[in-house]
Amino acid sequence: MQNILIQYLAWQFIDTPKDILGGWRNCLKFNLNYWSVPLLLKTWPAHWRRFRYSYGRGFAFKRYFEVFTFNIISRVMGAFFRSVFIVLGILTEILVVAAGVVVFLAWLFLPLLLAGGFYYGFKILF
Repeated sequence: MQNILIQYLAWQFIDTPKDILGGWRNCLKFNLNYWSVPLLLKTWPAHWRRFRYSYGRGFAFKRYFEVFTFNIISRVMGAFFRSVFIVLGILTEILVVAAGVVVFLAWLFLPLLLAGGFYYGFKILF
């Protein structure tokens, strides 16, 4: 009887919490990879969808101004959209952290909730 109780306690409070933490870590890594947050941070000021023009040969002020303006707008758009996706990725990461905390704590307190449920159930019946 004592052996099965020790096995249950080891499963409830040692083995399964390790698995929960491992799964939680995998979810956090997947989220960062899904939103490409590290890559977006590295390429933050890059052109939007690699849209850029070359200045070409020679110097014409009008052409130089058009190309310069387009390239700046392309970089601003790239930075804006990358910022949006970085923020969405970080917000999703925060939600995954919060959900992981809830699942982990719920698993640890599940035996107490079960015992409390039985106690109040019998209290209501009798």
